Amino acid sequence: MNPDDPLLKILACPLDKGPLLLLVRQEQPRSAEALYNPRLRRRYPIVDGIPQLLPSSGEQVTEDEHEELLRRTAS
Repeated sequence: MNPDDPLLKILACPLDKGPLLLLVRQEQPRSAEALYNPRLRRRYPIVDGIPQLLPSSGEQVTEDEHEELLRRTAS
């Protein structure tokens, strides 16, 4: 999945149904690592190109991680 993928416009968080941000690995810009919901501070993994959007697959991030993820998505 890449930042220009039209699928990103329709994917939503399974908990609040809001939009998700694509998190891209710094060392490999072409491969995504996760989708992130900044409102609930939950990260959903992307495994073999497939977003894992079950509520149970999301993980809560700490305050420090949240700030870092927002900095990464802003750049």
